[in-house]
Amino acid sequence: MPRAVLSVYDKTGIVDFARRLVDLGYEIVSTGGTARALRESAVPVTGVGEVTGFPEVLDGRVKTLHPAIAAAILARRNRASDMKELAVHEITPIDVVAVNLYPFEETVADPGVQLDDALEQIDIGGPTMLREAAKNHTDVIVVCDPSDYAGVVERLEDGGTDPGWRRALAAKVFRHTGGYDAAITRYLSSGAATGSGQPAELFPAAMSIPVEKAQDLRYGENPDQKAAFYRTEGERRGVAALVQHHGKELSYNNILDLDGALMSLAPFARSARPACAVIKHTTPCGIAVGDTVAEAYRRALATDPISAFGSVIAINQPVDGEAADVLAELFIECLIAPGYSQDAMERLVVKKNLRILSFPGEASSFLSDSAHLAGGQELRGVRGGALLQTRSEPPWPGDDGGWRTVTKRSPSDAERADLRFAWAAIWGVKSNAIVLARDEAAIGIGAGQTSRVDASKLAGWKAQQAGHDPGAGCVLASDAFFPFRDGVDAAAEAGVTAVVQPGGSIRDEEVIGAADEHGLAMVFTGRRLFRH
Repeated sequence: MPRAVLSVYDKTGIVDFARRLVDLGYEIVSTGGTARALRESAVPVTGVGEVTGFPEVLDGRVKTLHPAIAAAILARRNRASDMKELAVHEITPIDVVAVNLYPFEETVADPGVQLDDALEQIDIGGPTMLREAAKNHTDVIVVCDPSDYAGVVERLEDGGTDPGWRRALAAKVFRHTGGYDAAITRYLSSGAATGSGQPAELFPAAMSIPVEKAQDLRYGENPDQKAAFYRTEGERRGVAALVQHHGKELSYNNILDLDGALMSLAPFARSARPACAVIKHTTPCGIAVGDTVAEAYRRALATDPISAFGSVIAINQPVDGEAADVLAELFIECLIAPGYSQDAMERLVVKKNLRILSFPGEASSFLSDSAHLAGGQELRGVRGGALLQTRSEPPWPGDDGGWRTVTKRSPSDAERADLRFAWAAIWGVKSNAIVLARDEAAIGIGAGQTSRVDASKLAGWKAQQAGHDPGAGCVLASDAFFPFRDGVDAAAEAGVTAVVQPGGSIRDEEVIGAADEHGLAMVFTGRRLFRH
């Protein structure tokens, strides 16, 4: 009679799986809570203690760590010496191992969890059996995911001999146990484990980030490159949490642009007014707020309507029918919002290639979480390695309490409102970045330039090309300090009346003097907003 060991924390589907194994002639060996659940459902079970001749001890800490289990799993069926040893010791081979692990990550997600409680959720016997079975997968079928139970039974009914299928189950096990160990490592290195309330190792000597493939992509940045999208395991965040309702599959570049869109919209997550960001090549080419979603979109589109062709549009409030009508007039790659009215969806789905996406929950909570990884960290690959940094908090449009006016003239109330908007809008713009704004809408954006004065000139030129008149008055935001006065001179020439920038240059006095010469108001935020 073949033998299967079932020992699971998540008992989803385990009773039906055990019954079907019994129907196939298997003897079921089980532990603790799993054995009880099977007996209560009238499934015949042999307790693991009956196999090992030793009871579960240390409050269940030791159950399956015994040669009668390990040897039964690890014995190579095609090696006569292995099978002879099993016979000498009267050990019955184990042919199927179905195990899932204690909920360590769920336990430590509770901010009030104590170290002793967390340690008790570190599974020892479970990963051991999984690794044993995965190592010997040519002879033992190993299952760590309840969603695989039905497929395993179907394969067993057909003989269960496909080596590629067995190998895939084994690989899944090692991914699972690797992620489990990584979660334990993160916790034991954290302030939650040390009781300090702060991370003990913000940047550990080594780290493992469990990810799973979400989808294969048609190609990468260019058609001659292959690509796939991976998401972090566990809680979905950012692009990985988006729900697609319509349109073609996302491309590599779409996903990058969606990430830029979520970043650009994040400062407006708490805004009571609709906000819209138009994204091209991961950076905004238009951004604005309005009294309605349609108005916010029209104003954002007006920043640079030529560049907006083939863009990604992100909006912080649900799209209604009026907004859908104006959105449908432009070729858009992707549209993302918290939701869509039925009327809006009916009008938008006629655009066959438009990818329509939504994000879960309220904009205020979803967009505010800008970190790539759980724990508030951001990861970025470079050739030969990776960079890890703590997250940057979005600049909220209403949060200007720490700003300092450094010029003789203070900004007017209207200028200050536009400065708050421009400072929030620049967060998603690639450095060197300059944003010209008027009436809480960008009218010119200079992005990704190698000099700040070029960024200022480009922003003014873009404003003029789009039909805006900077000479009628506007404000300017700079993501970093002006190293020389020439950037301020260029801004004044373009019609800027007030400037917001971090400050901190060794030539700040020269820059402030230039602003005073031109009658500009200037405020320092004390914070740089580089986006490389």
